[in-house]
Amino acid sequence: MKNSSRRGFMGKAFGAVAGVGAVASLYAMKRSWDPLPSVKAAGFTTLDMSVYEENVLVTEKWRGKPIFVLKKTKKMVESATEKQKSRDIVVNGEHFMIVIGLCTHLGCIPAYNSSKEGFLCACHGAQYDWSGDVTALPAPRGFDIPPFKVEGTKVILGEVSSEYTEMKANGVTL
Repeated sequence: MKNSSRRGFMGKAFGAVAGVGAVASLYAMKRSWDPLPSVKAAGFTTLDMSVYEENVLVTEKWRGKPIFVLKKTKKMVESATEKQKSRDIVVNGEHFMIVIGLCTHLGCIPAYNSSKEGFLCACHGAQYDWSGDVTALPAPRGFDIPPFKVEGTKVILGEVSSEYTEMKANGVTL
C-alpha cells in the first residue's frame, strides 16, 4: 500500500510538472509569433503640431521614410490656390504640409529652399511648391501624403481618417 500511494503521488507530481511545461511552451510560442514592439511602434508616429515654426521644414521619420512637415505662413495660406489648399492639413486653424519626403520621379530626397518657398530635387530637376505640388517635371505628381488622423494639436501618422479618405478620393494623394 505504501508503494502504491507513493506511485500515485509521483504520477500526480509528474503530471503537474508536464502541465506547467506545456503551458510555458505555448506561451513562448505565442510570444515568438507576435510582432516585435519596434515593429508595432513603427506603424504609427504622433506629431505634436504646436512645436513647429512657420516656413521651417522639419523632417520626421515614419516607417523608415522621411516625412516633411512645414507650417505655412499667413502669406502662403492667403495666396494659395484651390489645388494647394486641398493638400493642406489644418490643425487648430493652422495650415501644414505633411508629406512623404521622396521625389515621386525616382525616390530622391528633395531639398527645401525657405527663401524661394519650394523644393528642388537635385537628381533630375523636379520642383515642388510649398504645398508639395509639382511645378516642374519630370516628377509625375506632387508629394504623397501619408495616412493621418488629427486629434487636438496632434497628428497621428499611419491612421486613416475621413480627411485622408477624402483627399485620396479627390486624387490629391495616392
